[in-house]
Amino acid sequence: QVQLVESGGGLEQAGGSLRLSCAASGRTFNTNIMAWFRQAPGKEREFVAAISGSGGRIYYADSVKGRFTISRDNAKNTLYLQMNSLKPEDTAVYYCAASYRPSYPSANYYGRESTYTNWGQGTQVTVSS
Repeated sequence: QVQLVESGGGLEQAGGSLRLSCAASGRTFNTNIMAWFRQAPGKEREFVAAISGSGGRIYYADSVKGRFTISRDNAKNTLYLQMNSLKPEDTAVYYCAASYRPSYPSANYYGRESTYTNWGQGTQVTVSS
């Protein structure tokens, strides 16, 4: 079983930057699709970004495209989310997720919660205006 632990959340002003990390332990890391999702108060959890095992395929939600960058370091078993030009609407709990299902090169597949089999506990990001 894989364990995912997020870190790097906090309070930031609008326009600022934060970098989230997700450390994975347990099962093999470098063959998995990994992703970030987020859940704002009173809203459903939504897709933010996803990356293939090799890092060669990346998808973003339209709301973060051009501002957020997902990356991974397979040697360190770590997933990252660099968040720039933060907005108050980015305020949410951010979750790291890993998939141990067969991979399909489809944006819809990468963006679905049901694709992912393992989840972290989440880290709070708060952006003040």
